[in-house]
Amino acid sequence: MKKRIFTVFLACILLMTFVVTGCGKEGETEDTEKPDVEEGDKTDEEGTDKEGGDEAAVTDEPGVKVINLWSFTDEVPKMLDKYKELNPDFPYEIENTIIATTEGAYQPALDEALAAGGDDAPDIYCAEAAFILKYTQGDAYQFAAPYKDLGIDVDNLIEEAEIAPYTVEIGTNPDGDVVGLGYQATGGAFIYRRSIAKDVWGTDDPDVIKDKIGPGWDKFFEAAEELRAKGYAIVSGDGDIWHAIENSSDKGWIVDGKLYIDPKREEFLDLSKKLKDNDYHNDTQDWDEAWFADMKDAGPKKVFGYFGPAWLINYTIAPNCGGEQPGEGTYGDWAVCEPNVGFFWGGTWVLANKDSKAKATVGDIIEWITLDSSETGLQYFWANGTLSGPGGTKDTVASNKVMSISDGTLDFLSGQDMFEVYIPANEFAKGTNLTQYDETINSFWREQVREYTAGKKSREQAIEDFKQQVADNLDVIVE
Repeated sequence: MKKRIFTVFLACILLMTFVVTGCGKEGETEDTEKPDVEEGDKTDEEGTDKEGGDEAAVTDEPGVKVINLWSFTDEVPKMLDKYKELNPDFPYEIENTIIATTEGAYQPALDEALAAGGDDAPDIYCAEAAFILKYTQGDAYQFAAPYKDLGIDVDNLIEEAEIAPYTVEIGTNPDGDVVGLGYQATGGAFIYRRSIAKDVWGTDDPDVIKDKIGPGWDKFFEAAEELRAKGYAIVSGDGDIWHAIENSSDKGWIVDGKLYIDPKREEFLDLSKKLKDNDYHNDTQDWDEAWFADMKDAGPKKVFGYFGPAWLINYTIAPNCGGEQPGEGTYGDWAVCEPNVGFFWGGTWVLANKDSKAKATVGDIIEWITLDSSETGLQYFWANGTLSGPGGTKDTVASNKVMSISDGTLDFLSGQDMFEVYIPANEFAKGTNLTQYDETINSFWREQVREYTAGKKSREQAIEDFKQQVADNLDVIVE
């Protein structure tokens, strides 16, 4: 991680008539000729930045005392606690604003703060997959600073850290500049029950199970039939296949300003109906109590698996499995394998305000979170569950390099190293099929599909009603 010198330090040097305490690094005095800088931040006699070519070094404006961070959870604020621990001479106060995304509260507040500007405007802000395109490529992209303008050697660091391509695609603005990257990889896998696999196929080996459920949906439904014959549901509800379908589609909901229903997304109507008509699931809705109940065998039929990233294991299935160690509930009876289609689900991207007065420091922080692949970078701590000390939750991260040198074994997965599955999963995911309206349009689509599968509407009527909802609620051309 680089250490840049703040402009306030330079002001101290120029004054030189007295010592300004607390201005420089610990141990510096008034007779310091040049602040220490690390190799790579040095400039030559003509002022050329050795790392950035002809551009001047990025600095902070003098007098800045606070860095404003906006987020919808406490994840990133807690990361900055670690950053300050690693940098005890960090001179700024971090002001956290955390507004949950429930009931749509976060985006309007963030939009207002960005537009208003001034000292209270966000210096760093976060956006999740459901609305990230708005801030990197859509209506609010103009507020985001290109990472290169923060002094980050972005192209080289992306290559060095082996960042999952889909996260870069999503974080690139219309001018081709990276303005946002994530710390968490959310490429999807199939998360399944070992005991059920053994009962149906005589093995729980991930290399065998991946060939039972895929590739493609035909193989998946062949597996569903075999599972049903043994009294099992292949998934809990149709939402469990939706995220795999949505994010494996070729195009997004909006193409050239017009609503577009990708054939793979339209097929969700038929696949969802097939699940319901053939009794292949428990007909739950994701995030409802019945969906959680299936994770601990409390539903009508035992459920074989769920599609999802590592966060679904750590923060959803594990807390709802009915136990905390092997032998309790379904704890330890799980494994992961390659899914039948490549996809991703969720994630948080970190952006900087182009008008921030602390660009050098903001750049350091963002680089540490998103692109530092060393053992003191955020992602190494995150992958190994050591951000707050040993024994924390291990998670997949954006850097494949970090995961390749980390321990991804989980007791919850009966000792399986999840990184062996999730590293290639990140490569299969793509980020070119998102739009800034996905959160809203997805809810309309899911609603109409359930109306159709429940027999309340014809297929044609469900599609027509979906189009009308989009036309009535969004500034999108619907034909």
